[in-house]
Amino acid sequence: MAQAADAARTVIMTVDDDPGVSRAVARDLRRRYGASYRIVRAESGDSALEALRELKLRGDLVAVILADYRMPQMNGIEFLEQALDVYPGARRVLLTAYADTNAAIDAINVVDLDHYLLKPWDPPEEKLYPVLDDLLEAWRCSAYKPVPATKVVGHRWSARSSDVREFLARNQVPYRWYSVEEPEGRRLLAAAGADGQRLPLVITPDGTPLIEPEAPELAARVGLATTPTADFYDLIVIGGGPAGLGSAVYGASEGLRTVLVERAATGGQAGQSSRIENYLGFPDGVSGAQLTDRARRQAAKFGAEVLTAREVTALEVNGAARVVRFADGSTIAAHSVILATGVQYRQLEAEGCLNLTGCGVYYGSALTEAASCQGQDVYIVGGANSAGQAAMYLSRFAKSVTLLVRGADLSASMSYYLIQQINEAPNITVRGHTLVDSAHGTDRLERLTLRHSVSGETESVDAQWMFVFIGAAPLTDWLGDTVLRDGRGFILAGPDLSVDGQPPTDWDLDRPPYHLETSVPGVFVAGDARAESAKRVASAVGEGAMAVMLVHRYLEQS
Repeated sequence: MAQAADAARTVIMTVDDDPGVSRAVARDLRRRYGASYRIVRAESGDSALEALRELKLRGDLVAVILADYRMPQMNGIEFLEQALDVYPGARRVLLTAYADTNAAIDAINVVDLDHYLLKPWDPPEEKLYPVLDDLLEAWRCSAYKPVPATKVVGHRWSARSSDVREFLARNQVPYRWYSVEEPEGRRLLAAAGADGQRLPLVITPDGTPLIEPEAPELAARVGLATTPTADFYDLIVIGGGPAGLGSAVYGASEGLRTVLVERAATGGQAGQSSRIENYLGFPDGVSGAQLTDRARRQAAKFGAEVLTAREVTALEVNGAARVVRFADGSTIAAHSVILATGVQYRQLEAEGCLNLTGCGVYYGSALTEAASCQGQDVYIVGGANSAGQAAMYLSRFAKSVTLLVRGADLSASMSYYLIQQINEAPNITVRGHTLVDSAHGTDRLERLTLRHSVSGETESVDAQWMFVFIGAAPLTDWLGDTVLRDGRGFILAGPDLSVDGQPPTDWDLDRPPYHLETSVPGVFVAGDARAESAKRVASAVGEGAMAVMLVHRYLEQS
């Protein structure tokens, strides 16, 4: 029998469009679990999603969701995929007929399905309850736990408010947004004793008001780990993108005491992607947030520490120790380090863009802003995959999406599958040989001046939203001269360090550097920060795993 759940009566949800089947499932669930759990029944995917969102806003928990595969408008797999975004910790079960077992097996990859049950499930004592008992026990033992929503009060066109919302969203911290112009926003300001001159106001789950909080304070207050538990580790991973998360998973799973340090939010640029469709094992695509959440939970399961909002300012060599220095002056050390700092989008140098950043001009996908683009015209600057993925996602909300591309078309830098999707989207337009000359607006973006790079002709267009994806700059300036980098700042490693087959000048070992090893023995690089890397999610994860293998080799010979 299930143990008593949270006092708020944690929910078990069942979704089936057949009223008779729906009542039967709910009846069997109540008979077994009704004393400890609240059974919620829905007869369509849309109504179930609406119920899930209401439960989320109230702060209720959902432990298990059972959905029938064959539902009209939205089948069970499609529903569970959307439910995953609302309650990522809930266990997911698909009810299928024998003829649909292949679809159920495919759903394991699509929605991270936990189990599928064949109908009919009689007797439930043999075919239903044992499965549910195991899933409920796994849910209770998981890291997933209720987190009351953080409240954010701010101005719609405030760069600082946008930064806070993006920080919380990317770190998957539940929050509710209140405009300072709305009655509830003003009530919260009054309750916090704030006059609204300095925004945003953040009210933490325990009721503590924070005015214009910086990322480290905000992270600590909303439950993100910011302080290391030890002074010395086997492995320090710097950077929480795909390469860093891959390193943390493989390092911790293979017995290394591992800590991952991330300055903003895990996932890196990939974590901001609305849908990655060419990642192995996810034939229907996976959002960057979903992939990041799973990877972070996986790293934690194996015992890796993940520190958020900690900026690293220096890497020092102290004998056999590799010392990492933080912005506040504190340090941690380890036998080995993996640099997985990734890259950041280059800033658009067009006149007016700097002052409007966060007020209509955004770098990266800024998924928190997508819903606000409803029915409006959106401009995207860039022609690589990240720009294409953002265009496809934003086209679901915007009236029109215009891609501004420096080259003639998208073929030079975007994957073929994305080009096909963009060509088929009725509200996406691609403008080649087009540059942003200037951005205009007082408190927010209002207009762009575009220039044709061949003819030189300019054009003024109304614009309230511009998302920029124009190449990548490595986040390596903080390294100084500690490790060798190329002229663009990317880190040199392995064979790229050799000159005429000889190791670097300061290399003092009797072996050449390993493939991903930098000019400092025991310091490795993985992912986009490495010179001549592939700049793909799969290759970054692979390099993270390979770097851990080389760390083991280094430690064995040290």
